[in-house]
Amino acid sequence: MKGVDDVFLGVGDKPGLSIWCIVGSSLVPVAKPQHGKFYTGSTYIILNTAELKSGFRRHDVHYWVGEESKEEDCLMASDKAVELDVALGSSTVQYRETQGEESDKFLSYFKPCVIPVQGCFFSHLKGSGDRSNATTMFRCKGEHVARVTQVPFSRSSLDHKSVFIVDTPSKIFLFSGCNSSMQTRAKALDVVKHLKENRHSGRCEIAAIEDGKLVGDSDAGEFWNLFGGYAPIPRDLPDTVKEEPPTAPSKKLFWINKRNLVPLEAHLLDREMLNSDRSYMLDCSTEIFIWMGMTTLVSERKSSVTVLEDYVHSQGRSFNVVTFIMTEGHETVDFKLHFQHWPRNVELKLYEAGREKVAAIFKYQGYDVTEIPEDKPQQLISCNGSLKVWLVDRGCTNLLSTEDQEQLYTGDCYIIRYSYVEDGKDYHLFFAWSGKNSVKDDSMVATSLMSSMAGSVKGHPVVAQVFEGREPELFFSVFRSLIIFKGGRSAAYKNSVLQKNPRNGYHQKEGVALFRVQGLKHDCVQAIQVDLVASSLNSSHCYILQDNGLFLTWLGGLSSPNDHNILDMMMSKLCPMKQSLVVREGSEPDHFWKALGGRSEYSKEKRVKGWPADPHLYACRFEQGLLKVKEVFSFCQDDLATEETLILDCNDEIYVWVGLHSDITSKEQALNIGKMFLQDSATNGGRSIEKTVYAITEGDEPVFFRNFFSWDNSKQSSMVGNSFERKLAVLKGVSPKLETPDRSMRRLPSRRPGVSSEPTTPEHQHQQQLTARRAFGSASAGRFVRERSPAAAPPTSSPSPKSRSSSSTSSTPTAVARRLFPASVHASEAVHVVSTGTARRR
Repeated sequence: MKGVDDVFLGVGDKPGLSIWCIVGSSLVPVAKPQHGKFYTGSTYIILNTAELKSGFRRHDVHYWVGEESKEEDCLMASDKAVELDVALGSSTVQYRETQGEESDKFLSYFKPCVIPVQGCFFSHLKGSGDRSNATTMFRCKGEHVARVTQVPFSRSSLDHKSVFIVDTPSKIFLFSGCNSSMQTRAKALDVVKHLKENRHSGRCEIAAIEDGKLVGDSDAGEFWNLFGGYAPIPRDLPDTVKEEPPTAPSKKLFWINKRNLVPLEAHLLDREMLNSDRSYMLDCSTEIFIWMGMTTLVSERKSSVTVLEDYVHSQGRSFNVVTFIMTEGHETVDFKLHFQHWPRNVELKLYEAGREKVAAIFKYQGYDVTEIPEDKPQQLISCNGSLKVWLVDRGCTNLLSTEDQEQLYTGDCYIIRYSYVEDGKDYHLFFAWSGKNSVKDDSMVATSLMSSMAGSVKGHPVVAQVFEGREPELFFSVFRSLIIFKGGRSAAYKNSVLQKNPRNGYHQKEGVALFRVQGLKHDCVQAIQVDLVASSLNSSHCYILQDNGLFLTWLGGLSSPNDHNILDMMMSKLCPMKQSLVVREGSEPDHFWKALGGRSEYSKEKRVKGWPADPHLYACRFEQGLLKVKEVFSFCQDDLATEETLILDCNDEIYVWVGLHSDITSKEQALNIGKMFLQDSATNGGRSIEKTVYAITEGDEPVFFRNFFSWDNSKQSSMVGNSFERKLAVLKGVSPKLETPDRSMRRLPSRRPGVSSEPTTPEHQHQQQLTARRAFGSASAGRFVRERSPAAAPPTSSPSPKSRSSSSTSSTPTAVARRLFPASVHASEAVHVVSTGTARRR
């Protein structure tokens, strides 16, 4: 390949890391045992290849610059990174990583940490080792990735807000500053374990010292003796908080013309300003983006990156700015947000679109192909459970009969409880389902009542909010059969304004109606009433047309024999004593079209099930009443820290996981956090807010959530305590300290004492109605005040973590102003969301 180093030919075929170090004028591959060991005097190129669920591969290119590396090596690394991008089809995003300022994404490749080694890679090749028996000292920061920096072995290096590791020949000491977070302490223990295994061959003692606690602690005395005796640590200096300017941060867009930067003046940046045959640089203060058009030459791309390096060095910003380099068509979400009128729907490349279309044709003709996902349903949940359904009406719940619970109405809201046994444990899955035409008050109250029900059951409850038309497969799988009618049973719906068009109004037994029939498998079928117009048809589906006493079954030309079997089963359930007239697409009688109001165009393309989106994990936190999220890269089960609330974003479904030691105290609050996340996604990426949101508590994780992780049940045993205590107990091989959490979402909520899972008396239901309305009213009022007065009554001093915790739990998260990072819309984009790890306010 012209202009590309031969060492890059054929790379990126397998998932994992490939690393090269620049030695002189050549690239030297780094062996896998040396991955994660970076020398301060060298420069490296790192390629991470990830296998997506779609079968495609995602490539991320990083070049790491040591603090003692040569400038010519840095320039060469930027050029080689461009060549590697070209070798991979110009589909990568490139990141510049400087020692000590690495991105979370980069550090996540090298768990538990990256500890730079003094010297250069060339000395390693010559055989000089880096082992030393001297005592070393490290500072650890970070809650989801460990940021480890070697500091001078001195008492003056200690402070109250970090965690420190002192590694001696015979013992490793962990010193936790009194103002450090529990997650940071737990991450530092991972580093201690790494040092024990790699520097001490697993044979050394471990001591944990807590800042300020000396009485009766022999390890603390030994620790301070290393520094010549105990002396108090000076008080931490307050962090300088820069007040945000009232206006948005300045953005500077430059056209790179032959290594010259040409400013482009514009009040607002627009996508049309970027030409495919040019390269541009966007300076956003803490972030700098290089955008290269699709038709730019390799030489032009190299010169553009050289301009970036010169620009960063000339302004002295090498260590406080994050740089991104990307090619047209592979932009990050952060980059797109800086421009107006960026197309939201990303078109597939010609090859990808053609491949899917050809695969769909062959699959329809009966050939076995793997280019498109299979329609075979997965076993998501046990099929031997019991189902109960309650109708929500004006704050009350009415338990439906076995026959009626398989018939939902679009004007109503329901609470569905599916109880089942899995791994010898009792699980209860709750859904709050809202019809498209339901009353808003009922939808809000249904969520509140569902949360109360979940708190009163024994076992492992999971709650979810579901909207009609956006139901996940898991929702349908709990019903043997389900019919969704237009109209409603509730008094609230009947008193509301019905649709003016009677043809699309509520269902009548002797009227005219059209039902789309679908199913996951033979014992899980659904019939959904759709608008009575020909445009509701789709060649991929089968339909039942009810024309007064006459029933016609319409077979789409692209439907399968399995669809026809499902149609027969649903016909026997919808109208068991009726015979139907079979109508095939293209041979419809006139009265068929007359019942639909006449012929019109409808979709005749093969419906192909899309690839599942790759999940992304985000950590949530409240800061001065604002909710912020940050992506956790290369996530695993260990990232589910008991002090945290995390969001697992699977595009069509959102899982809110709540640790037992987090600030979230109810399932309702957890669901509201998921809604806030989706609202921000809708604002920034055109994403629908009517996605299914699950709320899951630590210890209650069902299999369909655990499947996203390489789950180890032993890590979720009876061990109790915060994340630091749990890891320390495992590391020392002793029994963990038993501690009762401050609160558990599995307790019966004391603020709703009158709500049970099965209300039976009118007095009981009246109490539910009043309680639910109060909760709904207070949440709405709190959110309105907060949004209208975001800066009302700011605290005069920084509140303690405990006071912030209590303030965040005193009101529902809907009362908190939204400040979220942009979430992903497409799997290819989501990986770069919040890559800088800094909150952006708009």
